[in-house]
Parts: sequence; C-alpha cells; structure tokens
Amino acid sequence: MKQIAQGRLAKMLTEPSRPIKYTLKFNDQSIQMNELLGKRLKITFEQEIRCTNCQRLTKKSFNQGFCYPCFQKLASCDRCIMSPELCHYAAGTCREPAWGEKNCMQEHIVYLANSTGLKVGITRHTQVPTRWMDQGAVQALPIISVSSRYLSGLIESKLKEWAADKTNWRKMLKHEVEVIDLVVERNRLFELVSDYLAELRVAYPDERIDCLLSGEVYEFDYPSLAWPEKAKTYNLDKTPEVHDRLIAIKGQYLIFEQACLNIRKYGSYQVSMYVDE
Repeated sequence: MKQIAQGRLAKMLTEPSRPIKYTLKFNDQSIQMNELLGKRLKITFEQEIRCTNCQRLTKKSFNQGFCYPCFQKLASCDRCIMSPELCHYAAGTCREPAWGEKNCMQEHIVYLANSTGLKVGITRHTQVPTRWMDQGAVQALPIISVSSRYLSGLIESKLKEWAADKTNWRKMLKHEVEVIDLVVERNRLFELVSDYLAELRVAYPDERIDCLLSGEVYEFDYPSLAWPEKAKTYNLDKTPEVHDRLIAIKGQYLIFEQACLNIRKYGSYQVSMYVDE
C-alpha cells in the first residue's frame, strides 16, 4: 500500500458542487476524497490525540477534539452551543465574552432541512450552506433570519413542537430519504409560529427577526458508487485500523463497504492514510 497522508484528523472541507467535493486536510496536505471512491483505503490510528485548542496530549477526546480542561473552560464547549436557547451571554456569565460577541451575537439562520425527513435547525449565516452538507442533507431552506444565536434558539425550540430537530443518522447513511416540498412546510410552520414571533418582537424590540419568504431551496448530491444496506460504524478507539473499500461520502462520514467512519468524531486523532496501488 502507498501512504498518502499522515496527521491529525479534522472535519472534511466541502464545496457545493454536484456532487459535493470533499477535501481532507492533514497539516499541509490536502487529499481530494472524491478521487478515492472505489479504492481500498487503510486508516491507522497512531494512538496519539492532541487537544485541538492547547495541543497537549490527551488520552480521550472531548467534544470532537478537546482535552478535558479545555472542554471545561471554553465557551465553544458550553451546553448552550447544543441548546442555544440557554445562551447566558446577556446575563454576563459567558465563559469568553469576546468569543460570544463574535460567534453568538451575530446573524443566525433558522432553517428547514431534509436529511431523513423534515428537520428544523439553526446556524450562523456564515455557515450557509456548509452546515447542511455536514449534516448530509439533500435539501435545505432558510426560513428566518435573526440578530443573535439566543433568538434563533428560542424560535427553534418553538418550531420543535411541529418539526423534528434530529437526524436519523442510520437512515441518512443508507440514503433513505424522499424529497419534501420545503416551501409548503415553511408556509405551514409560519402560520403556526406567527403569534410566538409577534411575542418575541415585543419582548426583544432591539433585536431583528425577519421571515424569509423568497429564498430558494438548496439541493445537494453526494459522491457515491453505492449506499450501504446496514449503517454500521468503525470505532478507532476499539479498532485502530480500518482497511476497506470507499463507496460513498456523506455528511462527515466516509462510507465503506463494511462500515462507516465519522471523521468529525475523531477530531485531533493522529492517523496515517494509505491507498492500495
């Protein structure tokens, strides 16, 4: 086998072409993953993990690449990142106010997506359309623009009464998804949430809440030769060597014939990558 890369794993970069173009970066190396479809790859975990923030060695990765001390202190690892309606920036208790100002007190988008069915979610406006490609969505539609992460979280929490906020990752990997009319769903949800939005505008008069009525639906195709019949995953902690034929890429998963590897889950793991010649 020929070694083609060595370094620490980080989430794959995406470009919204048809199909999506995936790049996996190792230090100064850039591997074009689409070109490896159909080839047998070997990915070996070298039993070294370094915190993506402070670079110290750690036996376990927290929150996709941090050591435990950084996981405990960084604002980017706070629980409000997963539950933005719990944002406490305004209370003056943000772990890193400057980080919060840069990342949370910025325009956010409430969106509908279709990875395995209708889903509501939020993202910073700078992450459109990257967020949806990372999720493995086949469709997405921005529906509301707001001036802060906190407001987007409040609206998402309300919309969860009528739309899911989770993706069935097994169905997503097997590509079991049907096209949805997201414009129809947007209009339905606007009717249901209109009174709540009016209440928010009164409660937060200095904030901005804009309903997006003219946005176009984003559509995504993923590079594939086939889709797996069963969605199993490799665990680098238990099986430090993966040797398998790459058949598809979707979300942040490399999909092999025998199982799938979630690249993002193993952020900061030191690995070597080989390809059969």
